[in-house]
Amino acid sequence: MSIKKGDFIEIDYIGRLEDGKIFDLTSEAVAKKEGLYHDHQHYGSQIVCVGEGGVVKGLDAFLVGKATGVHKLSLKPEDAFGKKNAKLIKILPMSAFKKQQMRPFPGLQVNIDGFMGVIKTVSGGRVIVDFNHPLAGRDVMYEVMVKRVVTDAKEKIGSFLKMNVFGRDIPFTFDKGKLVVEFAIPKEMQEQIVKKLKEVIPEIKDVTFEEMKEKKDKATTQQ
Repeated sequence: MSIKKGDFIEIDYIGRLEDGKIFDLTSEAVAKKEGLYHDHQHYGSQIVCVGEGGVVKGLDAFLVGKATGVHKLSLKPEDAFGKKNAKLIKILPMSAFKKQQMRPFPGLQVNIDGFMGVIKTVSGGRVIVDFNHPLAGRDVMYEVMVKRVVTDAKEKIGSFLKMNVFGRDIPFTFDKGKLVVEFAIPKEMQEQIVKKLKEVIPEIKDVTFEEMKEKKDKATTQQ
């Protein structure tokens, strides 16, 4: 069965640069074998919705029409992490770092007004920071194992909430088309999330957001 846009699929992958260096992978065993294992990193197969940006643009498009099994592809920068944008290379005064009690040096990753960058040079009172993605301008290669097409609505919901909204497992209930997400979020975000959930998972007819039950039970007990 060929994969279609909007399908949820479970995948494992390894991303490499042209020289073969691995920059991303899902397998803990491969990470340990290659000496890339880190305790703080989460490993394991990922469930993504094809066409929804769960992976880089070129890989997302490549998966359409494929079947389960192993696939390999090479991507140019524009289909991976983008071309280098000179406008994202900024010159900042040293005083901006001193205010934060930070000593800048080449290679240091910094967060400036919510944007991640890497310091390229420090000269006199000026610091050059590159806010491009670290792999911008690089050709990359992927080896992808498509393990299966996910058909269970609850599994789709759990993976979508984790990958696209909250970044972690979120408790929820789903019964007869009604989804209750046990996580309180700002009301201004709810409309957009509900719209996308109903779009990618048609089985969902109604969505509500609530505080986690254990928190509400605890608060009731303390009163």
